Amino acid sequence: MTELSREIGEIWTRLFDHRPFLNGEIKFMLKEFEEKRGDREVENLFNILENITDIKDTQLDKIQRSSKTALPVLSEKLQQALTLTEEVEKDYLEIQQECAKKRLENKEKRQKEWDQFIDDMNFKCQRIDNTFEEKEEELRDLYADLNHKLNITNN
Repeated sequence: MTELSREIGEIWTRLFDHRPFLNGEIKFMLKEFEEKRGDREVENLFNILENITDIKDTQLDKIQRSSKTALPVLSEKLQQALTLTEEVEKDYLEIQQECAKKRLENKEKRQKEWDQFIDDMNFKCQRIDNTFEEKEEELRDLYADLNHKLNITNN
């Protein structure tokens, strides 16, 4: 029984205890960063700090001088662009209003034409109905007259 529990313990250790593997990986990573890379990152940081200090000392005045000459010109160009865009916007709004008026006028015109068409159709239908009634009345009179004549001749 003790042999069996020891073997189960070994199997459990191999399956679930990752400390030996992790210790090896940690040592490898430390070796990789400490030995191979050395102080390259620190040297890179010092180089960056040196460049920033150099830029601050020498280039800052140059940037200020160039900005004093370039920024007014840029501001003027931006103002011109703003003026042009405002004019375009104003023209666009005017065109929109004109189109809206034109659409409204066309809609009213179409409505009037439609109303006129409906009135004309009603008038024509009424005329056809009147003509039909007149012809119907004429035919009734004709058949009544013929029927009356037939009754007279038959008697």
